[in-house]
Amino acid sequence: MAQAQLLHMPRLLDSPTFVRWGVAIDTAPEWRWLALLAAALWPTWWWMAQRMADGSDDPLGLLALAALAGLLWQHRQHLRAAPRLGLQAAALVGVVLATGLHHQLPDLAVALIRLLSLAAGLLAFLPRRVAMAPVLGLSVLSLPLLASLQFYAGFPLRVVTAEMSRWLLSLAHTVERSGSSLVVDGQLIIVDAPCSGVQMAWLGYFSACVVALTVGRSNRSFLLRLPLVGALVLLGNVLRNTVLVALQAAGTHLPGWGHDAVGLVVLAAVCSGIAWVMSRQTMLERNAS
Repeated sequence: MAQAQLLHMPRLLDSPTFVRWGVAIDTAPEWRWLALLAAALWPTWWWMAQRMADGSDDPLGLLALAALAGLLWQHRQHLRAAPRLGLQAAALVGVVLATGLHHQLPDLAVALIRLLSLAAGLLAFLPRRVAMAPVLGLSVLSLPLLASLQFYAGFPLRVVTAEMSRWLLSLAHTVERSGSSLVVDGQLIIVDAPCSGVQMAWLGYFSACVVALTVGRSNRSFLLRLPLVGALVLLGNVLRNTVLVALQAAGTHLPGWGHDAVGLVVLAAVCSGIAWVMSRQTMLERNAS
C-alpha cells in the first residue's frame, strides 16, 4: 500500500490542484505576516471604533483604510517574496513602542505610531515603485483626528478664512473683522466651526494621496505638489465662505440644503483641481522621462 502511494506521488505533485495550493502556500507568509501585524493593532481598532460609534469624530478615516486595503489588493500579485528588512523592522519596533507607551501617551498619539507601523509593514511587501509618502499620508488620515483638528486648529483657520473673505467682500461692501466674525454693512455674521475648512482639508489631502498612488507619483513629485494642495484647499474654503456671507449680507437666507449645496460644489471643484495637479506631468518630469 505504501509503495503504491509513493508511485502516485509524482503525478500528485504535477496536478493543477497541487500547483494552485503550492502557490497559496508560497504566498501565504506575506499575508500571514500582514494579518498578524493588523491583529497586533487591535487596541487601536477598538479605540477607533468607539470614537466613531459614540459620535466623537467623523468616520472619514474608514475611507483612508479602504484606500490602503484597495492598494494592497491591487498589488496582491506583485507582493515582494523578500520584504524590505528596514521597513519590516520599523513596523515591529513601532508596534512594540506603541504597546510600551500605551499608558504614557494620549490615545491619538499611540494610534498614530501603530498606524504608521502598519504603513511600514505594507510598504515592506509592496513593490518598490509604490511611493512611500502617500501611503504614510493615508495611514495618518485614517485616524479619527477631525475633532482634534477642529479643537486645536479650527479657530486660527476661521480667523484666516474671515480675513481673506474680508478682502474679497470689501470690493462691494463695508466690512470689518472681529476675531472670526465679520461685520458686513453693519450686519454681524459669524464664521462658525464648519467654515474652518477642516473637513475640506481632509478630503483634499485624501484625494491627493489616492491620485498620487493611482498615477504612480514618486515621493519627490508628490511632496513638491503638496503646497499646491494646501493652497487649493484654503482658496476653496475662502470662496465658499465669501459666497455664503455675501448672500447672507444681501438678505438671501439659504436653507440648510442650500449651504450644503454650495459647499459640495466648491468641494468638487477643489478635489478636481487637486486631481489635476497630482496627475499632470510637468515639463521637467517629461524631460527626465
